[in-house]
Amino acid sequence: MNVIPSLPEGYEISTDPARIDAGRVHHWLSTDAYWALGRSRQKHDAAIEGSLNFGVYATPSGEQVAYARVVTDRATFAWLCDVYVGPSVRGKGLGTALVAAVREELRPCGLRRILLATHDAHGVYARLGFRALDRPDHFMALPLE
Repeated sequence: MNVIPSLPEGYEISTDPARIDAGRVHHWLSTDAYWALGRSRQKHDAAIEGSLNFGVYATPSGEQVAYARVVTDRATFAWLCDVYVGPSVRGKGLGTALVAAVREELRPCGLRRILLATHDAHGVYARLGFRALDRPDHFMALPLE
């Protein structure tokens, strides 16, 4: 699927780790994202450090308004996680454009798939080509918490 949703005017996406507002992202995730509630700042900072990070920024203020993180070796594996759009800018298509940007950034790597987990946003991801696993019985998890 090659649909690349356009980012609304007045916003830009960057993978520059220096632009990530780690405090803001930590607040979003640890207080408002069901999958990361209560995540410590230390764990959050370690996750950012070990990942490919995407930020959406309002122009020209530079304020970060959305975030996504990918755990990847850029050769064989990618896990899309921590996708979050700030409440004040939801409904503008920023999340869809952000996930499309992740897909396009990783496309040249030759990955077989990008994995993700979602409780309630299947339709959002399906519009960008994500689908349920063909063989979920081939995947396993080792819970450590």
